[in-house]
Amino acid sequence: MKQSLSDRLALLSDAAKYDASCSSSGAGKRDSAATKGLGSVSNGICHAFTPDGRCISLLKILLTNFCIYDCAYCINRSSSNVPRARFTPDEVIWLTLEFYRRNYIEGLFLSSGIIRSSDDTMSQMVRVARELRQTHKFRGYIHLKTIPNASPALLAEAGLYADRLSINVEMPTERGLADYAPQKHASEIRQSMGEMRTHIDAAKDRTLTGRKAPRFAPGGQSTQMIVGADQATDRDILSSSSSLYTGYKLRRVYYSAFSPIPDASAILPIRPPPLLREHRLYQADWLFRFYGFQFSEITAARTDGMLDLELDPKLAWALANRALFPIDLNRAPREMLLRVPGLGVRSVQAIVAARRHRHLRLEDLAKLKVSIRKIKPFLYTTGWSPGRLADQQNLRQLFVPHPRQLALF
Repeated sequence: MKQSLSDRLALLSDAAKYDASCSSSGAGKRDSAATKGLGSVSNGICHAFTPDGRCISLLKILLTNFCIYDCAYCINRSSSNVPRARFTPDEVIWLTLEFYRRNYIEGLFLSSGIIRSSDDTMSQMVRVARELRQTHKFRGYIHLKTIPNASPALLAEAGLYADRLSINVEMPTERGLADYAPQKHASEIRQSMGEMRTHIDAAKDRTLTGRKAPRFAPGGQSTQMIVGADQATDRDILSSSSSLYTGYKLRRVYYSAFSPIPDASAILPIRPPPLLREHRLYQADWLFRFYGFQFSEITAARTDGMLDLELDPKLAWALANRALFPIDLNRAPREMLLRVPGLGVRSVQAIVAARRHRHLRLEDLAKLKVSIRKIKPFLYTTGWSPGRLADQQNLRQLFVPHPRQLALF
């Protein structure tokens, strides 16, 4: 039976949901097929956020969910019996342009299973981006999920047309990748990331003639790893992220909690990890990228190598390092203020700027809309000293969420 374009769009947009690189979470589920009310949109449209905070809509699809690889954690693996579908490059181009003309989207997120070979699949994805840019003068956002063992020439050409490139490391450790995706090799993934970094860095430099180098993936590169499919601890995951950020200058590492799939391999866990674990990893990632923490110190206090699910990583670190607190609100360096639970980057910037002109008190922090209850044990100023509160043995209990009775009706 021949599949219609809308049927294939439904299949391949649903298959693309496992790529977390441009996902927006926390919203309720909406059935666009059952209702045509306000806010109902077509299959394949997802939301992403730009560095300046804008929310943009993207057409997020796979070129195909056929795949020659048999990765245990992937619903589209070759041994899976899921319904299969495929777009031609011309169909993806047409869909992108038509959605864009109707103001449904502002760009394209394109990924794919591997068909025939890595080079064959990558060449089709590059063709989509090339024709959108050169033939149709498309100026919207393009994100390509590249294939690591495709030829370097194809990967280099992809960066000429895409705003961002991403190569998934899949599993946090090389051992995990070997066990769950034996057809993929960590060395090939890292090599492709290294080549991408070289091209991205070169595009930022001036040529010998003084002219700017050709545009190459100005949005940088990102990656994604699966959490909870193997035995990797949070310390293992964050250690891998640290090497990716420092070694390849990635813009983002995305963490995707493993979700059980039909006809799963026996080596996979029966139950998914708690989604709160994924959330804590993102919080730890944020501390590394914006707060000056090292990943190794975030999990140093836990012998099991896992993040505390009851407390956010910054608060858990502060409680484990209480000898460093309280600090002087008006004299502590910016680096220490960033480590105070309840103070964000903007709050610290405002504090540092304000205390050049006046002496700050606890009441002044309330105007910045910070959590006074959270910061009280960790700093002092005129009119406030935590006193015995800072030495309280059960200080942790002040922050642990209280258990709640589930509603029966």
